[in-house]
Amino acid sequence: MGVPVSATSKKLFGTDGVRGVVNKWLTPEQVTRLALAIGSFFKEGSKLLVGRDARAGNSFIVNSVISALLSTGVKVYYAGLAPTPALQYYVKHHDFDGGVIVTASHNPPEYSGIKVIMDDGIEAPRDVESEIEAIYWELKFRRPSWSTLGGDIRRVDDVNEFYIKGILDLLDIERIRRQKMKVVVDPGNNVGSLTTPKLLRALNMKVTVVNGDLSHIPDRPPEPVPENLQETASIVKALKADLGIAHDGDADRAIFIDDGGRVIPGDRSAILLCKHIVKNRGETEPSRVVTAVSSSTLVEDLLRKYGIEVIWTRVGSIDISRTMTSIGAIAGFEENGGFMYPRHQYVRDGAMALGLMLEFLSTERRRLSELYDEMPKRHIIKTKIPIKNREEALKAIEVLKVQYRSKRIIDVDGIKVIDKSYWFLVRPSGTEPVLRIFVESDTEELAKNIYNEVVSTIKDLLR
Repeated sequence: MGVPVSATSKKLFGTDGVRGVVNKWLTPEQVTRLALAIGSFFKEGSKLLVGRDARAGNSFIVNSVISALLSTGVKVYYAGLAPTPALQYYVKHHDFDGGVIVTASHNPPEYSGIKVIMDDGIEAPRDVESEIEAIYWELKFRRPSWSTLGGDIRRVDDVNEFYIKGILDLLDIERIRRQKMKVVVDPGNNVGSLTTPKLLRALNMKVTVVNGDLSHIPDRPPEPVPENLQETASIVKALKADLGIAHDGDADRAIFIDDGGRVIPGDRSAILLCKHIVKNRGETEPSRVVTAVSSSTLVEDLLRKYGIEVIWTRVGSIDISRTMTSIGAIAGFEENGGFMYPRHQYVRDGAMALGLMLEFLSTERRRLSELYDEMPKRHIIKTKIPIKNREEALKAIEVLKVQYRSKRIIDVDGIKVIDKSYWFLVRPSGTEPVLRIFVESDTEELAKNIYNEVVSTIKDLLR
């Protein structure tokens, strides 16, 4: 979720862009000021592509963004309603200097937000975010002469079609078309409904769309987690569909539902996709994947047999994307359903992940439930503990480092402790004052024991 910025806070950008409740923090005044800072960061005359999802308030937010950008002397092109990865793909391939997408991704419906895109189609790195924040707080906005501000807004109408074509160009479409699979799509009443059903029909799939109408009040919460997908999962099972797919608000995430109606965690589906990329697509170099520390250690266990190294990063798609561009990887992903296939683009890409999954099932000629059943089953506990400040979080992490010093520790984002039969992660949230805790183990009993041990240590410290 987004962090409402107070007068004492200098941080605007969270884990993934700037977010806030519409007309509480995300007001026309705040949006205008932020967009002035964004426009002032880019050089005068830069070409920026702007798009939005269907959330409440986005019609006024996007107009505030465009007005402010124009006033700083940049050229604005408007894509209208589009998934985030569609806009990113267009920026990358059409000589834009950057872009702005108005979305709050998986946040509750009352939120919206702003993401800044660079010329490579990837979200702005942390140092650029800091520069934009400095311009925002110091009010150092560029104010070009009136005589230079005669440019109109240019409309771009082929963003979604160009994106779909880019995915189709990378797939073995004839192999997929022969299978004539039945697919249930749940775009959560947002912009995924503009692209994913079209992609599936182009691949000769039998498509059922649920929650397909664009609406600022969605029929399910935007985040595609199991508790929000029970109705969709029951439809997949009732229709005897081959699989289901659910998106978040801006369709950069893909959560799969197998033919038995089970919602598959994003890191598990990512393992299947990586297996397909290496085994069936023959893409083995560079022999590594990049993922956040919140992903399961099953990633290492199951990809090792294919000679694939796992690089762990901080939580946040920006960190994964930028790590991939610097060191190279066959894929990147998050446990929340974000999957990045660099042959298409270095960003979370829900429809591309779907295309790869359909190609995998078509190549293997097996059901998704069979492939998922082959994975070891683990017991997972996720929770969060309120904290007063970041200092409390850092103190808890240091105590856990000492307590578990004999284990393998990854500390790029909080602390991840790895043992042969379990792992856990404790990290401060980037969006709210809590410690996030993940525990996963071979047995339910061990998961509970480790969870109780870790939580007890933290609560004793915070008393």
